[in-house]
This record gives sequence, structure tokens and C-alpha cells, in this order.
Amino acid sequence: MDLRIYQVDAFTRRIFAGNPAAVVPLRAWLEDSLMQHIAAENNCSETAFIVPLDDTDEFWHIRWFTPHVEVPLCGHATLASAAIIRREFSPASWPIELQSASGPLSVDIDGDAFILDFPANVPVPAAIPEGLEQALGTGVGECFSAKGFYLLILADEKDVQMLNPEFRQIATLTDDSIIVTAPGDRVDFVSRFFAPGLGINEDPVTGAAHCVLTPYWSKRLSKKKLQARQISRRGGDIGCELRDDRVLLRGHTAFYLEGRLSV
Repeated sequence: MDLRIYQVDAFTRRIFAGNPAAVVPLRAWLEDSLMQHIAAENNCSETAFIVPLDDTDEFWHIRWFTPHVEVPLCGHATLASAAIIRREFSPASWPIELQSASGPLSVDIDGDAFILDFPANVPVPAAIPEGLEQALGTGVGECFSAKGFYLLILADEKDVQMLNPEFRQIATLTDDSIIVTAPGDRVDFVSRFFAPGLGINEDPVTGAAHCVLTPYWSKRLSKKKLQARQISRRGGDIGCELRDDRVLLRGHTAFYLEGRLSV
């Protein structure tokens, strides 16, 4: 069986930056184990599989796999999938709708940008897991938790940039992913994202993390619209807006690769 496969750099305007995601369009679902094997072979932080729900190419079902596990939500691979749907299937109207494990999602377009409509994941104050500061190599000002995440607040952008975590140690302390954030020098806030429990030591640009970050920074800065940058080695830019219990994430993509895989 031959399948089309694409790779797109998300939350960036240029290749070799942002977060690379693989996208595999299907007409019907494959076995879960086969999709997991494909994701492991791709070795991107996420591979998205998309299946159309009708003949209009405006309604889709989407699933996301890391090289190790299926996850309930992924921003950058959704952004990449929307770019492929626009490029290859040309829906007659936007926004498009996507059914997912996190409920209904939508993606709209504004010029060359895409706008993801995701559920907010509001963080609440929490105790920092014992040993996590040592594993990160820094003290933490505040700690919050949200579904699947710890959110750790540092003083400034340099503190976030200089982190050199012990990933094996983090994986022994919690299964949750770690978001570290601080006020930005040229944007509202910066962040980095560590998920060794999912097989991803550091994710370059993480849409789902900004569903946690946006409610936090919106409240702290008393503004609904924010500009964020994830300051990983590749780096990426995300426009964020809190709208009731939803988060709108604005980003660009850069097309990198098209091919076929045989399974």
C-alpha cells in the first residue's frame, strides 16, 4: 500500500525553522499499530493522520502520534495539516472543521496565515514536583498545573534560554510535559517545552502548550491578544488570543517535503 506523505515546518515562514510535522492523508483509518510505526519511522515530534468526513474537503478527522504514543492534541501538526488540506484539496470555504480526541477544532485562514481554534487549558497553582528544579538546573518562581502539563514561571527570557535540563531525570519525576516561560524581551512572553515522557526531549514549537500559556499570560498582562515566541534552537512565532474558553493560535507554515511511503 502506497500513501502520500508531506512534511511542513509550522509556526515559521521559512524552512529549517519552526516545528516540522509529517502529514499523512488517508481515505480510511489504518490500524493504530501501523500508524504508530509510521510515526516512529518519520521520527518527527508529531505525525498527523487526516481522514475526510465528506466529499467537500471541509470536514476532517485528525489524529496525532509522537514516535512513541498517540496524543490528544497537537497544535503544530494541526497547522501543518491545514496547510496540506489547503494546498492539495482546496476546500471551497473556510474555516474547515476537524474532529479530534480533544473535541471539535477549526482552522481559518487570513492571507497566508492560519488561525487555529483550540480549547483553553487553564492552569491552576500547584506544588512543584520534588526534584524538578534540580533536573532543570534552576529555581522556579511559581508552578502551575493544567491537564497534562506543568507550567513553570521564571524571571526573564535569559533564564529560559539558558536552561540545560536533565531529561532522563525529568522522565522519572513526572509523566506530564513541562512548559517553562518568562516575559519576553521583544514579545509578550517566551517559552520552552520539554516532554521526555512522550519521547520528545524538547519540542521546537508547541501549539498545545500555548493553550496553557495564553490563559496565564492573558490574566497576568491584562490583555487578550499576545505575541509569543518559543525559543528553542529552531524557534517559532505564535500569535495568541484568549476568547472565552477558547484559544486562537495564529501561525504560518513553510512547505518542505512531498513523497510516498510504502507499507
